[in-house]
Amino acid sequence: MKKRIATGIVSKLMPAPIKTRHTEYSMIFSADDDASHPSEYLISTAIEAIESARKISLNDISARMRGPPYFPDIWPGEHYRLLAGFVSVLNPRVVIEIGTGSGLSALSMKKYLPQDSKMVTFDITPYKSLLDTCLRDDDFRDGRLVQYIDDLSNPSIIPKYLGLLEEANVIFVDAAKDGTMEKMLLDNFRTISFREKLVIIFDDIRVWNMLKIWRDISSPKLDLTSFGHWSGTGIVEWT
Repeated sequence: MKKRIATGIVSKLMPAPIKTRHTEYSMIFSADDDASHPSEYLISTAIEAIESARKISLNDISARMRGPPYFPDIWPGEHYRLLAGFVSVLNPRVVIEIGTGSGLSALSMKKYLPQDSKMVTFDITPYKSLLDTCLRDDDFRDGRLVQYIDDLSNPSIIPKYLGLLEEANVIFVDAAKDGTMEKMLLDNFRTISFREKLVIIFDDIRVWNMLKIWRDISSPKLDLTSFGHWSGTGIVEWT
């Protein structure tokens, strides 16, 4: 309720300066007093992932969509090719996605996943129940893609998947953006002793409810919005 009231007030006081397909309110901040800054590892990895994304084609995944806009083909502006770029550069053994949605992100990352690796996507809704899903039963047959129906923001769920989470090399967070869920996910991550070097990719970091969550992350981080999703893409070297 408070969010709707605040959004309504802002909308009346500050109408969008241009008309677009989708508009979100955001804010800009000084960088010198941020809680953290990007590490050399993040910068070099991001450069490699961006270069890889330039050469990536996801036409086969776009072909599964019912109609335009064909988001996997849009880059920069959408994050699918960048996600695939990170997977191709990092060669992760375990990728965790939080928020399956239509399955476009999972499919984009799986396409460039090493043969002996696994992509696990979590959601509270089975993919088969969504009308706009791009996932097919065949995508799961080789065991390299798995969907679990559970909420990792719930601390009581973490022990159930602790072994899997500890092995993660890449975690992609595309969750509720409600100002609460992502904070709870981060709190839960802090209880896990990750065994591998971990990169966490956050979607929508420039959306209003994500501004404080992103700003408060103290691990090395880098805003890659210009090379990812127009609503914000950020990467974190989890320490």
